[in-house]
Amino acid sequence: MKHDFTVFIKGAAMGAANVIPGVSGGTIALVTGIYARLIQALKAFDVGAIKLLLGRDWQGFAQRVDLRFLIALAVGVVVSILTLARVFEGLLEAYPVLIMAFFFGLILASVYYVGKTVEQWSPGGVAAFVIGTVVATSIAFLTPATENGAFWYVAICGVVGVCSMILPGLSGSFVLILMGNYLLVLRGINTFDLDILIPLGVGVVLGLIGFAQLLGWIFKTYPNLTIALMTGFVLGSLAVIWPWKSEVYLMDDAGQPVLKDGAEPIIQGYQWFLPDVAVAETWIAVGLIAVGVGVMWGVERLADSE
Repeated sequence: MKHDFTVFIKGAAMGAANVIPGVSGGTIALVTGIYARLIQALKAFDVGAIKLLLGRDWQGFAQRVDLRFLIALAVGVVVSILTLARVFEGLLEAYPVLIMAFFFGLILASVYYVGKTVEQWSPGGVAAFVIGTVVATSIAFLTPATENGAFWYVAICGVVGVCSMILPGLSGSFVLILMGNYLLVLRGINTFDLDILIPLGVGVVLGLIGFAQLLGWIFKTYPNLTIALMTGFVLGSLAVIWPWKSEVYLMDDAGQPVLKDGAEPIIQGYQWFLPDVAVAETWIAVGLIAVGVGVMWGVERLADSE
């Protein structure tokens, strides 16, 4: 029961993280020590699992896919999104610099804690780390593509979107904006447009199953290189989480901001700047960065206690 509650708390942290631009649930899963187990559980949804279901071997199926772990994690994510995540969203709107400063400290500390799990830093590991950092940083500076409603492209968006949500350091919604189809997908979900939802669902399922299989194999075959690469992803994501920046909004053909749900403008990028040291908010933000580091230290202790 204690273990289930711990997994629930980690799921809640993953759910809350998804509200913050640039912070992915995959990052939280990685730094809390459940990422490899999550990937293995998702990887287990294969032909063998289907056979167990068809044969009504419920216990065998539950053991194969680590169902108890997945349920505890999923409940934590859902509860968080319905409760705690909304609190973070409101705080982010009211105090963007301070909230982003806290998460900047959180992710900054996680770079160390994730990186230290690499058993041996070889030249290949260093190269993987650099590549991950460059890729994740570059994403923040990319120019969004134009909208494309073709079946194949929407399906690819589903694949890439769900893969980016699984990968630490990459924000799924931000990647969809870069691919030009964030608004298209949002409209499809809100209006239940099957022309959008069907190819998107196909892409999500293929991406989730296929990518979990790939990640599971990579983790098993190249564990140090994989973690080094993901450490780079996490470090590169700090470009998006940097507290002192202004938003660049997605504009329509008339030069007006495109609104999400008819209310909030959609962010497509950022302009970064250095903080003003003469402003009290700057020093509060610096203090919150330190708090974020301290929280990550506590999370690491929690992971080590299991």
